[in-house]
Amino acid sequence: MRAVLIKNDKGPSENLYLGEVPTPTLRPTEVLIQIKAFGLNRMDISQREGHYPPPPGSSTILGVEFSGKITQLGTGTSRGWKVGDEVLGLAGGGAYAEYIAVNETHIIAKPSHLTWTEAASIPEVFLTAFLALVMIGQVKEDDNVLVHAGASGVGVAAIQLARVYGARSVTATTSNQDKINWLLGLPNGATHAANYKTEDFSAVVKQITGGKGADVVIDFVGKSHFNKNLDALAVDGRMTMLALLSGFVVDSVNLAPILLKRLHIEGSTLRSRSLEYQAALISRFSKEILSKITGESGDGPIRTYIHKVYPWTEIQAAHQEMEGNKNSGKIIAEVV
Repeated sequence: MRAVLIKNDKGPSENLYLGEVPTPTLRPTEVLIQIKAFGLNRMDISQREGHYPPPPGSSTILGVEFSGKITQLGTGTSRGWKVGDEVLGLAGGGAYAEYIAVNETHIIAKPSHLTWTEAASIPEVFLTAFLALVMIGQVKEDDNVLVHAGASGVGVAAIQLARVYGARSVTATTSNQDKINWLLGLPNGATHAANYKTEDFSAVVKQITGGKGADVVIDFVGKSHFNKNLDALAVDGRMTMLALLSGFVVDSVNLAPILLKRLHIEGSTLRSRSLEYQAALISRFSKEILSKITGESGDGPIRTYIHKVYPWTEIQAAHQEMEGNKNSGKIIAEVV
């Protein structure tokens, strides 16, 4: 089968190319899926550069989310899947390819109102946002929520999920006014926004909440935002850290707010979770949220926003678009 490979196993986007590899063989509880489209994520860049190896046992091919059709069932499958079923799914790797083998617990029936590209834009970002906001952050009605990297795929998903779960306010941070305008203009988008380059987002959040602060913070940034996050959090606030884009080491931290405000800070990486944990997450998400998601032109309370769709023959350009931080919403590649 054809797959996107990396010259010398790591390097810049120019090292990506379409090559030939063996079609995956199935374990008993796996299904083989012919991929129609896959989503791009920042972890793909990290893996391509040699900084983020896939979990043990996963394919070394890039890509963790996809949509497609089942073409073969493993001998031990028991969930009623059939050849020809249209699905979307999550994997530890291997989605930048014509075929992928995944555990049958890690796919969801594709809603008929979603296109292949819309379906492929859902698994990684919405499951990550659901995990961070709902399962770890324990968001509830009337909470005030702060979402960093608001225009990213996970950021947009988290903003909408917070609104659906009844948040009183959802403040998004991003780096320019165009993205702020876009986020504020979305149906069920952010209620407020801050440009983290020109504003103190902790001061903005406290002003919005009458001095209370954010009950839930979703952070991807790490070092540069950490102290302001502590300041922005309310008493009994919960922060989920999903990435460390600005660095790993904070030079100086006042620990007092963690103690005095009884803060809960938890890190999470979805890709490294056990198959059993991921399966439970996928099951809960599919029951609570999936039916509420439509494409951008739909009328659902949650929508998936696609920045641009590339043919996978232009995978270098797709990676360069993501690396340039040019996207508001997901970048998708179609397997053609």
